[in-house]
Amino acid sequence: MTELRMLDVRGEVPDPSLLAEVARFLHGGGVIAMPTETVYGFGCALLEGPIQRIQTMKGRRSDRPFLVLVPSRQAVNGLAWTPEAEELARIFWPGALTLVLRDTRRAFPPGVRSPRGGVAVRVSPHPVAKAILENLGEPITSTSANPTGDPPALTALEAWEAALAAGAGGEVWVLEGGPLEPSLASTIVDFTGTGPVVSRIGAIPLGRLQNVLPDIHVQN
Repeated sequence: MTELRMLDVRGEVPDPSLLAEVARFLHGGGVIAMPTETVYGFGCALLEGPIQRIQTMKGRRSDRPFLVLVPSRQAVNGLAWTPEAEELARIFWPGALTLVLRDTRRAFPPGVRSPRGGVAVRVSPHPVAKAILENLGEPITSTSANPTGDPPALTALEAWEAALAAGAGGEVWVLEGGPLEPSLASTIVDFTGTGPVVSRIGAIPLGRLQNVLPDIHVQN
């Protein structure tokens, strides 16, 4: 089996030729482990094969969808945006806020689309994730680079070790973007019901959300 590959993408501006190489790898069905604003995460293009590969690596059930990192708000115009979701995106994106929006057109594949028809999306402010998404020009999946239930990876080495432990080989590239500080996961707001509901309180506290949307509440 081909060995895992590590690419160094540290620096203020990642090498454009390296970004293009990563984009080709993703378009071809590859999986990457890359730094985000919270943890190192496994990501892939929205293709059935690599999505299933990450599910296997994570030991994750197929009915638990991955969230999606997008290059911009405009990249997911096909989802059902409410005025409240638009306002949260305007204020908190890029940032650690995940919005779950209805995929009424069924444009997203299984693995990222929930049984209820929702897709969780976020715009990452991390320079590596941002550069990859802008170069690729389309969304990618994102999930912490660790087996389900284990501590998240905060370094490229930890992501590498998690991929190795999951039996990964050359179909996975690890992007060395430097160590990350421990941080809370993203806050998740669900817009698939009759109104916005916070399903997970994370890096953005409830009070900041209520300053924008006074009627927002935590899921019971």
